[in-house]
Amino acid sequence: MTTATAGGAGSAPPADKRPDTGTGTDRRPRGRVTGTRKAVAAAFLLPALVLLGSLVVYPIVYSVYRSFLDQSGTGFAGLDNYRALFTDETIRTAVKNNAIWVVFAPTVATALGLIFAVLTERIRWGTAFKLIVFMPMAISMLAAGIIFRLVYEQAPERGVANAVAVGVHDTFAESSGFPKAHPLPVHPLKAGGGGSFVTKETVRAGQPVNLPLVGVAPGKMPGDAEPAKAATASGDGITGTAWLDFTKGGGGKPNVVDPKELGLKGITVEAVKDGEVVATAQAGADGVFTLPASADGSLLRLPADNFREPYNGVDWLGPSLVTPGIIGSYVWMWAGFAMVLIAAGLAGLPRELLEAARVDGANEWQVFRRITVPMLAPVLAVVLVTLMINVLKIFDLVFIIAPGSSQDDANVLALQLYRSSFGTDADLGVGSAIAVLLLLLVIPVMLFNIRRIRKEGRR
Repeated sequence: MTTATAGGAGSAPPADKRPDTGTGTDRRPRGRVTGTRKAVAAAFLLPALVLLGSLVVYPIVYSVYRSFLDQSGTGFAGLDNYRALFTDETIRTAVKNNAIWVVFAPTVATALGLIFAVLTERIRWGTAFKLIVFMPMAISMLAAGIIFRLVYEQAPERGVANAVAVGVHDTFAESSGFPKAHPLPVHPLKAGGGGSFVTKETVRAGQPVNLPLVGVAPGKMPGDAEPAKAATASGDGITGTAWLDFTKGGGGKPNVVDPKELGLKGITVEAVKDGEVVATAQAGADGVFTLPASADGSLLRLPADNFREPYNGVDWLGPSLVTPGIIGSYVWMWAGFAMVLIAAGLAGLPRELLEAARVDGANEWQVFRRITVPMLAPVLAVVLVTLMINVLKIFDLVFIIAPGSSQDDANVLALQLYRSSFGTDADLGVGSAIAVLLLLLVIPVMLFNIRRIRKEGRR
């Protein structure tokens, strides 16, 4: 058996003569991957570091420093500014409202986004629906605030929300025909309690009764009301006329049916004896009504239902509903954002697992609750944390939607920061303390998000 000799044909070439095969066995020193030194790398990073320091680090440090100074900024205030965060009623309201925002707004927006994402997978026009739901994200907070300020207008003819509320209410509860109508002192009627009016004397058969009223706006009169007619006696019954005792353009006499005066069509008249209603009638288009003989010797009453104020909807921007109303506008904007992110996560779920569950007998609710939602938990956490950070900084919607009369009730920390720092009685010390409080509230959420991202990266 022969062996290769040094310099023979079978000998290996010297190490410095071997070609580089790319197998990683070449031990020759090489240059850095970037081909630059640390100083050059630092030079490239310097502009970013300068921007980060000037736009992020410096404002944070200065805000912390300023929060310990007094209103003028020349004297040391200690913890007085932070003490004001828990003793000032306005700031405490802002903290309470921020807690409401953090709990409800992200939860509702995420839940709606999850529902929309799941349902749009099963409808034919799912893409178009997603586009419509996501469109509010293209609108600025300013524009959305103006839109919902109009939506929540108290007047039903201008506010969409109250127009719907009034329409639904009037469908099931008929509104009053003659709000604010009332008699004059010279009329044969007086207040009967509870908003009703009764005759000053009992009525008798064969004696027509006059029931005049004033205070009905022309626009509130029935469109088919006719000129009032004086009632005539008929048999044993009680007849009378209910009319608007007002002549347009002037003239006319009180308690007298004049030619240009209109009947109160549809007004209800009750005959009352010993506190009991014995007969009821409604006036015709000319205001004439007729009661049976059982009404003889009774008092005539115009019940309060004739004069009930019309339903004007809900006071959406009042002290009790202004915060839920603004949260509703926020959800309208951000539910589309949640839906898109959740839909992207939903598209990555293994379909064979869902189908296997259905084959094993699970219904759609069980598949959704026990498989879809747990597998989407990381995506839901991303959406929820992102929205929580977002609502901690909410300012635009509250500032625009809430009217001045209820802005204190809708106050949040970001708005109070603006008011304390730039209001009529500005105190930059308190404003800086609020800014530090906001930072402290955001940090735990950010840390949770960072830990979650690192945990996902290790998988």
